[in-house]
Amino acid sequence: MIGIRSRNMKILTLLFVVISCRAFAQPEKPKNYHRFDEKTFHFGFMLGGNVSDFTLFQVNDVYEKYGITSIENQSQPGGQVGPVITMNLGTPIVRLRLIPTLSFQERFINYQFEDSTVTGAFFNQEQVSSTSLDFPLMFQFRTNRLNNFAAYGLIGFQYSLDLQSSAEASQSFTDPFIKIKKSDYQGQIGAGLEFFSTYFKFGIELKYSHGISGSLIQDNTVVSRPLDNLYNRTWWISLIFEG
Repeated sequence: MIGIRSRNMKILTLLFVVISCRAFAQPEKPKNYHRFDEKTFHFGFMLGGNVSDFTLFQVNDVYEKYGITSIENQSQPGGQVGPVITMNLGTPIVRLRLIPTLSFQERFINYQFEDSTVTGAFFNQEQVSSTSLDFPLMFQFRTNRLNNFAAYGLIGFQYSLDLQSSAEASQSFTDPFIKIKKSDYQGQIGAGLEFFSTYFKFGIELKYSHGISGSLIQDNTVVSRPLDNLYNRTWWISLIFEG
């Protein structure tokens, strides 16, 4: 699964590069929405998809201690939507962007046990779902416009509040589940392309986020004991419309 995800991200990155090269190779044309960069604030909306999983660290000697031959992290697709607020920081080249986001994420952790009597099954899969309010605050560094096209890079951080968190739920030791923390802080990096039409700007954006602190709640169950920690990580691809 990791290899497939890595290949898909490489394809998306290559697509970004190809589109950028073609756009910069265009001859000079009349500019659409030429007064866009004169505004201090821009508002719009975003919708997109994501692929989420964990950076997983297991305890030492997990086989000797728990009879587990492997623990695998499996990514799953999700989606997100939210409003966009962008502020020019005295220049159209450097901007500050906030996108309060409602996101839906899902991941699986697969355990392979040598002895099926440990959990009643040789193979065990734990599902971890999240419905989050995300608050990414990003610095955006944009190129000068060429005709009706521009490209940009992003760097920043994100605070996430998991509305679906089971952190305070009663644990079932007969059918245990993975608990993750309700709040999370993540670093983010990304890039995007912008296309200017007559009355609005359309953008496509690719971002990667990774947790700064661990999210696992260690409650000493058969599914949490083999784990040292979990860090949230997500690839985001978004379509952004601004006026």
